[in-house]
Amino acid sequence: MRSSGLPKLIATDLDGTLVRSDETVSEFTRAVLERVKAAGIHIVGATGRGPRLTELVRFDIPAADFLVMGGGSRVVDLRDQEHPAVLRDERLDGDVLADVLTRLEQELGTLSVLIEAGDHHEAPLWGDADPAWRYPDVVEARVRAECLTGPVIKGFARHPECDVDQLLEAAQRLVPPTMATVTQAGLGYIEICPPGVDKASGLAVVATALGIDPGDVLVFGDMPNDLPMFRWAGFGRVAVANAHPQLRALADETTLTNDEDGVAMYLDAMLKL
Repeated sequence: MRSSGLPKLIATDLDGTLVRSDETVSEFTRAVLERVKAAGIHIVGATGRGPRLTELVRFDIPAADFLVMGGGSRVVDLRDQEHPAVLRDERLDGDVLADVLTRLEQELGTLSVLIEAGDHHEAPLWGDADPAWRYPDVVEARVRAECLTGPVIKGFARHPECDVDQLLEAAQRLVPPTMATVTQAGLGYIEICPPGVDKASGLAVVATALGIDPGDVLVFGDMPNDLPMFRWAGFGRVAVANAHPQLRALADETTLTNDEDGVAMYLDAMLKL
């Protein structure tokens, strides 16, 4: 069970956790987060969404003081709303990503690959247009070699005949963590990020900036890319009821689903204690 009292910082994943299945955030959730902030608790939006979606992230969690984006590669301090400060910006060398993909394809066969490299507003993804990608992003069809001539934010890879958890298991076996961090966020693709980059390392940047110990951090999530911050946070780890089994197994507590405003319901009850 979580620690007694109130945390000094809460961090929540967005898609599948705070954001409903229809891609909205309820007014109840927004109001509860404002009450959390009024209680002096810092709020962090911790998401796999890349910097190109910063405006969408800020819309979905306007109460956030900090954003941990790209699964941990970009950390933004929003305390000065007009002049946000980038505290971390990690990239993966294109040659390294090419090596990772080669290792995977030598054992598993051809993968469908998308590359996220641009960080300007609504920058397109590059690579293989694939109907399995469920978001309305602009995808520029490019040959892989052209996509990997410089540093990238992350790569996405899907196998047409392999479950994403099986693909992730194989990737984590084949790719050493010193080369890249490999995870999955519920999109049907594995995500290949810079080494040492995950939500925990991103939150550690925020905690250092605020002088807050991990033991005072409460986190919410739903997918394997939330596992590192669940292992790192010491105040409490809360999974939504629709969470991946791996995350529920690590959680201290389970709240309602994202469609039932599970995060807000938990925080509302916490503030009333």
